[in-house]
Amino acid sequence: MEKSEAGLFDILCAQLEQREAETLAPRAALTKDGLRRSPEQRADEGYRQSFSLDVDRILHSRAYTRYIDKTQVFYLIKNDHITHRVLHVQLVSKIARTIGRFLRLNEDLIEAIALGHDIGHAPFGHEGETFLSELCHEHGIGPFLHNVQSVQFLDKVERGGKGWNLCLQTLDGILCHDGEIHNQYLHPVEKKGFDDLERDIRAKLEDPAAQLIPMTAEGCVVRMADTISYIGRDIEDAIRLKLISRDQIPKECSEILGETNGSIVHALVTDIIRNSANGTEISFSAHISNALKKLKQFNLENIYLHKKVKANSATIQQLFRHLFERFLDDFQKQRRESAIFTSFLRGKDEDYLTGHKDAEIVRDFLAGMTDHYFLRQCPEEMQPKPAL
Repeated sequence: MEKSEAGLFDILCAQLEQREAETLAPRAALTKDGLRRSPEQRADEGYRQSFSLDVDRILHSRAYTRYIDKTQVFYLIKNDHITHRVLHVQLVSKIARTIGRFLRLNEDLIEAIALGHDIGHAPFGHEGETFLSELCHEHGIGPFLHNVQSVQFLDKVERGGKGWNLCLQTLDGILCHDGEIHNQYLHPVEKKGFDDLERDIRAKLEDPAAQLIPMTAEGCVVRMADTISYIGRDIEDAIRLKLISRDQIPKECSEILGETNGSIVHALVTDIIRNSANGTEISFSAHISNALKKLKQFNLENIYLHKKVKANSATIQQLFRHLFERFLDDFQKQRRESAIFTSFLRGKDEDYLTGHKDAEIVRDFLAGMTDHYFLRQCPEEMQPKPAL
């Protein structure tokens, strides 16, 4: 970069940072405070602000590309209008940025956390996560958790094992998103460092039920938006697949939140903005929070545990075991023609290879697969048939 050009970008970036200081709320994360694990001249001298650069790096990651064929809830179905993971993260980003705009938070950080939060999901959604976790336990590497794996991909697997050197605030928000845990309110745990990130990862692996709280208000907003984005959308998908009917939605929920995805999103977003505008917490009102909690329970009992959704569970579980054991054997016996070498390990940094156990390498390979790539690795006679 020429000196004159660098000087221009320094001036422009200073103006953007000044505008942040003047317009963002006191609790907002500022660009100037973005902290990377490794100092990076290119990031410091470029014209992109730190969290915006994180967004670009996540968008250009190989793991982000694979969102397009990863299950959200419903898998092995022939319907192009059912939500996949790629749409889910876009909805989370949009909803969270809407909330963040009204609360005067940093929308670049919100977008980075939202787009990266589910990158660690295994194929076949939460069921795949459960089956892979069982195998990880059996091989002595602890549980598999998609939020921990999201950080693993972005920090230690991508770019040949070098990672993307994302900001701490981004990685923390991704790790702490936990959209399945119900919270009426969240208060950021500030002043974390990279040592705290590693500590939180260890705590989560030791106790998957442990509640991690984001270090920024932006991370708290994304965590709330995760729930907002899927709760009504899953209902619409289930109605489209004739698993439930709209009149089954509990009255104590529909009378408060509405009975369509649009009304549910609007009610939840409006409430969270109203209740979070003047305090230090990101929160729902009590009656909205209670209605949401009951609606989540309805979804669990009537959608996620529906017998048709679970129809292929045993087969998928068997396939996870088959592939895990096969690729572990291929790796340990150094079968270079195996897909674990040709599709995953080619070009990997030596630090990645020496810094991970054999089973962890297999875990990373399986977790990164799309649904269709996963099935292509399986014998045809073992593959499941669509149930919906």
